[in-house]
Amino acid sequence: HCPPLPTAPCAATLPRYPLPNPNPNPSSSPASLGFFAVATPPAPLAGRRAQALMALAGPSHLLSSSSACLRRLNPLLFFAHRRPAWTPRRAAHRFCAAVASERDVFTSPEVAKSFDFISEERIYKWWESQGFFKPNFDRGGDPFVIPMPPANVTGSLHMGHAMFVTLEDIMIRYFRMKGRPALWIPGTDHAGIATQLVVEKMLAAEGIKRADLTREEFTKRVWEWKEKYGSTITNQIKRLGASCDWTRECFTLDDQLSHAVVEAFIRLHEKGLIYQGSYLVNWSPNLQTAVSDLEVEYSEEPGYLYYMKYRVAGGSRDDFMTIATTRPETLFGDVAIAVNPEDERYAKYVGKLAIVPLTFGRHVPIIADRYVDPEFGTGVLKISPGHDQNDYHIARKLGLPILNVMNKDGTLNDVAGLYSGMDRFEAREKLWSDLVETNLAVKKEPYTLRVPRSQRGGEVIEPLISKQWFVTMEPLAERALHAVEKGQLTILPERFEKIYNNWLTNIKDWCISRQLWWGHRIPVWYIVGKKCEEDYVVARNAEEALAKAQEKYGKSVEIYQDPDVLDTWFSSALWPFSTLGWPDVSREDFKHFYPATVLETGHDILFFWVARMVMMGIEFTGTVPFSYVYLHGLIRDSEGRKMSKSLGNVIDPLDTMNEYGTDALRFTLCMGTAGQDINLSTERLTSNKAFTNKLWNAGKFLLQNLPERSDATAWDLLLANKFDTEAALQQLPLPEGWVVTGLHELIDKVSISYEKFYFGDAAREIYDFFWSHFADWYIESSKTRLYHSGDGSATITAQSVLLYVFENILKLLHPFMPFVTEELWQALPYRKDALIVAPWPSTDLPKNLLSIKRFQNLQSLVNFHLSCMCSFYMWPAGDHFV
Repeated sequence: HCPPLPTAPCAATLPRYPLPNPNPNPSSSPASLGFFAVATPPAPLAGRRAQALMALAGPSHLLSSSSACLRRLNPLLFFAHRRPAWTPRRAAHRFCAAVASERDVFTSPEVAKSFDFISEERIYKWWESQGFFKPNFDRGGDPFVIPMPPANVTGSLHMGHAMFVTLEDIMIRYFRMKGRPALWIPGTDHAGIATQLVVEKMLAAEGIKRADLTREEFTKRVWEWKEKYGSTITNQIKRLGASCDWTRECFTLDDQLSHAVVEAFIRLHEKGLIYQGSYLVNWSPNLQTAVSDLEVEYSEEPGYLYYMKYRVAGGSRDDFMTIATTRPETLFGDVAIAVNPEDERYAKYVGKLAIVPLTFGRHVPIIADRYVDPEFGTGVLKISPGHDQNDYHIARKLGLPILNVMNKDGTLNDVAGLYSGMDRFEAREKLWSDLVETNLAVKKEPYTLRVPRSQRGGEVIEPLISKQWFVTMEPLAERALHAVEKGQLTILPERFEKIYNNWLTNIKDWCISRQLWWGHRIPVWYIVGKKCEEDYVVARNAEEALAKAQEKYGKSVEIYQDPDVLDTWFSSALWPFSTLGWPDVSREDFKHFYPATVLETGHDILFFWVARMVMMGIEFTGTVPFSYVYLHGLIRDSEGRKMSKSLGNVIDPLDTMNEYGTDALRFTLCMGTAGQDINLSTERLTSNKAFTNKLWNAGKFLLQNLPERSDATAWDLLLANKFDTEAALQQLPLPEGWVVTGLHELIDKVSISYEKFYFGDAAREIYDFFWSHFADWYIESSKTRLYHSGDGSATITAQSVLLYVFENILKLLHPFMPFVTEELWQALPYRKDALIVAPWPSTDLPKNLLSIKRFQNLQSLVNFHLSCMCSFYMWPAGDHFV
């Protein structure tokens, strides 16, 4: 039952104010309800609302259901009273921490309206100059190590970088505060294809072609480019707040890492796991090199399905088979025609010969194989093993010959007869025209093609037979599978274990050679005058190679090195241990920090990088290179679309940080679930920028209501208050007991989430507690003790709790939002450590659960009575409510 309400004032006498927008938690706080605009502007009501809360925050009998109590709860009753006069105790410039004042690094909320994003660079440089990014063994504990995925040296910061830097920095900052020696190893990748392309374009602008230079001259120009532009991506990663140990920064072409690459090649070759042979690879005609599966992107593009006749040898004019293909130019490489053995339409032709069109009567066998889909096209498949992965495997299975009809520049070779020298696409059009003219064309119909294109150059990739170096993967994969089965390696989220296992179970040999000049040159030397496939030596350097060759072939032998380089992913596969000094296992870094703790990266390179690191780590060190693999999702736009320049929906992280701040971007990116794609919107960024401002304003409130820094006696009393015992907690008044208990519960929940890598859960818990509990309720409640109590001990208690809760919120939030939290921390007086290295809050602290229940009752009563007021005393007046 509602208590008797005073007579409503006349609407004409009330000032009108727009109904305020609700805060993020409209149902949880009296501050969020619009009816506080009934009779007076929102600002002066803060004290009255605090009075209402304080009135029930004292003796427990005030929570009774007596009419007097309910009347006291009704905020309208306060409107009749004159607002008590009070003046906040302000002291500008008084709370800059000693460290900040000495170095002019930090800015206090008392002198700045909001957090200035320009401060981020100053704070970062200060952290780095103090050596905070280096592992510290002072507090003991097992090291926590993350090898950073090496960004391409040609790269520019994108949201994918922002995601992995944010997540890894959250991990490293948390475990650093937990007291573990935390090492985050940064570095960059030489990015063979990408870097060579960039430098070739630069040379082209000067009118120079790569072929005009020697290999040594070209690589010299690449190194010059790297020295000038290679640090761009590193500086951009620093902008995100990455607390890496930059004194250990690595580059995959550094001497140490290059030594590790050569050693790995030699050891694998000595075990018979590296071999040379001619096999079908992804070939880039423009780049003139083999490329990895990862560097091939498939796009759906409009094309045609061409239907043509293959006559049956020895048959009548009506004996022919119609074949549908998207690439008629490859017919010169046909070695068989295949049908499904259960397809009755063509059973009579199996075992006979077919005549390949436009080849002057070349015959190929007609065979039956279950691989053929009788529903696709006409149910007849031409087998061109030199230019199709599936055809290649069929030919290998059945022992069919392999014909290559294409040169490495994408033109047709002599096998194509009259079409020799023509570009592959030009030949397609000419060949179809000739088929029509010779009455061998049936029809051409539109068809959506899945076209493989080079990720770097954009040209259409050609499956091509080429002599390359390969690694035998099956024995390596077997041990990598066992590592997950035995629990030596945990993949998060768990659903990716199935994908990992499936790929390793069906693994193919790895083509590791690339026809480039930039990269780790293959440590193989051939004998002049001998066959390359049979006569070569593998060595660590040219001197060792010559000595081996002379021992085997005589003193007069001449040698030359293989011109190819290794796949960039080969050096990346060694990253977790080559960066720590391997193959020299006696190095201190290797002994202290290997194996690593976590490998964090995108789920799209689980196969190409993560699995290979696991295989190589076990092979060369006998140990799984890390205990956990944490996989994040992709960053998409607000509509869930993949970001691309063609759609115009790319969000630049540098622009985002300039507008919203690094902390807001980081907090937005971490709010997702592991492995799930995230839809990034400006609304989320705006909301988290507001969260940053809310933190800043809370810090401003604290600083305005704490004792003078020079008042040592007051600060001794303030800092002497501890809330880590049951007795201390029980003595607190209801609001203080409620908020401290809530904080202790929060610390436990958030710490567990950090340990389990549930970063989104941790972020949401902190956000909700700070905004809905601390800012909306406790700060409001504390104002009556700070401004109206007249009781010095009550004031000190409120100040102590405000400081205690706020500083612990800063600690919990620091891994997510490092800049604003450090700025606020430094503004608080008597800080012994920088926040980045401050001890993490203790867990399992005492809790007064009764205070939680009692304060929830209070919240329900306040919300109920305010709702009653809203029902009785709100009515429309134009575009406003009174």
